[in-house]
Amino acid sequence: MTIDQDHLKIFGGRGASELAGGVCEHLGLPEGSARTDLFPDGEVIVRIEEDVRGRDCFIVQSTGHPVNANLMELLIYVDCMRRASAKRITAVIPYFGYARQDRKDAGRTPITAKLVANLVTAAGADRVLCMDLHAAQIQGFFDIPVDHLSASTVIGQYFHGLRSELGDLVIVSPDVGNVKVANGYASALNADLAIIDKRRESGDSVETKNLIGDVQGRTVLMVDDMISTAGTICQAAELVMERGAERVVAAATHPVLCGLAMDRLRESPIERLVITDSIPDRGRLDPIRDMIVELPLAPLLGEAIYRIHHDMSISALFQRGTGVKR
Repeated sequence: MTIDQDHLKIFGGRGASELAGGVCEHLGLPEGSARTDLFPDGEVIVRIEEDVRGRDCFIVQSTGHPVNANLMELLIYVDCMRRASAKRITAVIPYFGYARQDRKDAGRTPITAKLVANLVTAAGADRVLCMDLHAAQIQGFFDIPVDHLSASTVIGQYFHGLRSELGDLVIVSPDVGNVKVANGYASALNADLAIIDKRRESGDSVETKNLIGDVQGRTVLMVDDMISTAGTICQAAELVMERGAERVVAAATHPVLCGLAMDRLRESPIERLVITDSIPDRGRLDPIRDMIVELPLAPLLGEAIYRIHHDMSISALFQRGTGVKR
């Protein structure tokens, strides 16, 4: 790759500092020099410690836990770049917090994903690069260009290398909303597809689950965009084992893993969990370290940044994937 190191600058926020370093290493660039400090009252201040005037600047920052602190830091970064006369500012958000609040599913509730999109735009970002949004329509919440990448290019390549080990494979979507992505994996890995249909009966609070497809004596691979409390995917794993599955492997782009997630995963029949580094580990995954495989996103994000910087199409990166969640 030929890169003008004086014109392209990549900075990492505290929510993705390791990932930003990996992107810079992949591109052969020094990481942008900046510092984030806290005032005694908790206010955040970002200081850019090099000249960005007229530069093409990328700010890598996931808005995972602590969500509000990381989001605020991203907004301050963007404002700081704008006031320092950066030519173009791209917010690289590997994990987009508040993505699950994308619609009004009850009265008197907010659409916070739209609010966050407005904040990023108002802060001064010129474009956004993100990874596996929980709802693809969030791209339309922004009034600036959004490049939406899929980690299926990374996760699919990993499982393709293990295809012979997986044997008689069936891809299981743990919910109906993820069928498009699961079907893409099934096609890429030459596997069958099964779907878990979760419904809550109107007369009471009991969840009923139906498995559409055959898993008897087969290896099950369950894929989703994120695992939060792990309730859905662990219940799905128990269901397929009850229906005769031989083993269960799970994969997700975003390891949110909060609440009871660690305990549920340890007690579940899932033998391997494949994730990406869209949200930094920093020791929080130690309780389930023996079942975790973490895949780096730096090469994929680095290639996307390279293409954006050189005004090249990144559609080829979309085409290699298996689709995004609807």
